[in-house]
Amino acid sequence: MQLHNIQKNKNNKKSIRVGRGGKRGKTSGKGHKGQNARTGNSGRPEIRDMIKKIPKLRGYNFKSRKDNAVPVNLSALDKTFEKDAIVNPKELVKEGVVKRKSGKMPVIKILATGEITKKITVSGCTFSEMAKEKIEKAGGTIK
Repeated sequence: MQLHNIQKNKNNKKSIRVGRGGKRGKTSGKGHKGQNARTGNSGRPEIRDMIKKIPKLRGYNFKSRKDNAVPVNLSALDKTFEKDAIVNPKELVKEGVVKRKSGKMPVIKILATGEITKKITVSGCTFSEMAKEKIEKAGGTIK
């Protein structure tokens, strides 16, 4: 056998070792150089933000994600509505006292700022204690 008779062994395929793992060749999707290309690099996961974005099966909500009630003062009700009017979230949106939040009816809390002189019926809202007293004092009702 002479040198020109020697043939390459076709069964002995050895892959080029670059990128150290993965199936993408050369840099294995790590780009070129830099901190993020080095071994051991993994940024700290912002796990809380990721968890908040995932829809939950159970009814648990983060307190920071809950919608706050929209405050409405008694003085605004007195200006907007006539005597013996029925006040509810739908009417408040219709009259332009409050706006919808993302297309949904907002939660409304009636506060005692200002005075009310008209007799009105209020339903579907939350109240402060003083607001309740002032509405009832003016002859109104709360449902």
